[in-house]
Amino acid sequence: MKFRRKPRENIEINLASLIDVVFILLLFFVVTTTFTRETQLKVELPQAVSGSPAEDQQLKNLEVTISAEGAFSVNNHLLPKSDLASLIEALQKESGGDTSLPLSISADGKTPHQSVITAMDAAGKLGFSHLRMTTVEAAPAP
Repeated sequence: MKFRRKPRENIEINLASLIDVVFILLLFFVVTTTFTRETQLKVELPQAVSGSPAEDQQLKNLEVTISAEGAFSVNNHLLPKSDLASLIEALQKESGGDTSLPLSISADGKTPHQSVITAMDAAGKLGFSHLRMTTVEAAPAP
């Protein structure tokens, strides 16, 4: 028995629409990707937790306070000069070389930006890894 075959049709896949979809997906992934910038200085933001802190954290803490004029004080000891070398020397003296201590930087709202960067630079040069920037909570709008 001989069956009659239909002539084969050439099947074509339209790639233009497929390429459009691939380009749209590629564009979506490029636009939604977040890029992170690695820095030498790790910053830990403070977390508010109810309860009291551990005793060792309560006793050993370094605090750099910066006034509105840019004057530095380390653990409530005012530094005679407001430069990087004085700050590094004071931080080394107060920490005793222990760079695992948490370091808090408290700056006035009108402090020059350069003074805050100088404090962060001193912490980075000494190798402090637990850095906190302290702020106060803003009053609610009336």
